[in-house]
Amino acid sequence: MKKRLLSFRYAFAGIRNLLEYEHNARIHLLAAVLATILGVILHIDPWQWAILAVVMFGVFIAEIFNSAIERLADVVSPGYNEEIRIIKDYCAAAVFLASILAVIAGILIFLPEIIRLF
Repeated sequence: MKKRLLSFRYAFAGIRNLLEYEHNARIHLLAAVLATILGVILHIDPWQWAILAVVMFGVFIAEIFNSAIERLADVVSPGYNEEIRIIKDYCAAAVFLASILAVIAGILIFLPEIIRLF
């Protein structure tokens, strides 16, 4: 049981480090907080909350993998390496695509609700 509890501590340390050292993660957190506030204000449906949760967590998961792979690559190959650059570009692309998906989901969920208000 003690090992299981420690694994939570490590996970929370990873989240704390991500938010402390990765500027883009803080931007994603701000976007997630704003989307959550908007969802509360607009009283979105449970299925809409589920979609928002999936895309918001998807962005964070992509950002975590991106940051981890970038740090690992910098340790393995501290100097410039064309293959490492390509790998980092792939990781950045994954975060970018996850973010685009989140924006599209946000538009599809929030725009009709906002239009109904007017």
